[in-house]
Amino acid sequence: MDAFQAVILALIQGLTEFLPISSSAHLILPSALFGWPDQGLAFDVAVHLGTLLAVVVYYRRDLLAMTGGSLKGIRTSTMNSELRLTLLVGLATIPAVAAGFLAKDLIENELRSATVIAVTTVLFGVLLWLADVLGARRRGTETMGVGSALLIGMAQALALIPGTSRSGITITAALALGFRREDAARFSFLMSIPVILGAGLLKAKDLAESTVPVDWLHLILGVAVSGVVAYLTIVFFLRLLDRIGMLPFMIYRLLLGGVLFYVIYSGTTLS
Repeated sequence: MDAFQAVILALIQGLTEFLPISSSAHLILPSALFGWPDQGLAFDVAVHLGTLLAVVVYYRRDLLAMTGGSLKGIRTSTMNSELRLTLLVGLATIPAVAAGFLAKDLIENELRSATVIAVTTVLFGVLLWLADVLGARRRGTETMGVGSALLIGMAQALALIPGTSRSGITITAALALGFRREDAARFSFLMSIPVILGAGLLKAKDLAESTVPVDWLHLILGVAVSGVVAYLTIVFFLRLLDRIGMLPFMIYRLLLGGVLFYVIYSGTTLS
C-alpha cells in the first residue's frame, strides 16, 4: 500500500464510519475494482483511532458532562440525567460485545463475502428509510429507558454483519422506536465510542503480537485523514439531517448495492 492508497482508504473510512452507508461495503471496492492490497492490521488500528478521536472531540462537552454527572451521582448515591445516559450507553454496548465474542468465527468465516455485503447494503438501506418514514420522531434521549437502550444495542450487534452499517442500524432502531433524527444520531454516535475503542484495543493487541513491520508514515496519514474527515462528516451530517432525512442514504445504498452486485457477477469478487 502506497501513500496515495493510504489517503484514499482513510478518506473512505472517515466518510463512512458515521454515515449510515456501511464502511465495509466501501472498503471492499478499491480492492475489488483496482486490485489494491489489504490495508493491513496496523492501518486498521490507525483509522479506527482517527474516527474515535473525531467523535470524542465532537462530543467532548457531552462526555465531560456525563463523566462529571456520573461521578457526582455515584458519590451522592443519586440518579441524575448524565449518570442515566452513561448507564444507557453502557447497557446498549453489551449486546454487541457479547455477539462479537460468541459469533466471531461465524462472522469472519461465513459472512465476509462480497455477496453478503451487497445484500445487507440494500436490505438495511430500505429498513433505514422505512423507519424514518414510519417512525413518530417525537422522542428525545431523555425519554429513553432500559428497554429502548437494549433494543438499540441489539440492533448494533447486527452491525457485526459486514455491509449493515453500525450507525445505520442503530439510527434505524432508534427511529423505529419513535426518537427524533438528531437524538437517534446522537445516541448512535455516543454508543460508537466504547465499540470503536474496544475494537481498536483488540486490533492493537493483535498488532502487538504481530511481527509484520509497521510503516509509520501510513499510520500517521491514516489517523490524520480519517480523523479530520470523520469529524467534518459528523458536523455536516447532523446539520443536514432534519432537512434531508434518510431517503438520500437509502438511494445511495441501493446504487452502491447495485455496483457491488455488478462487480460480483461480472467476475471480479472478493468472495
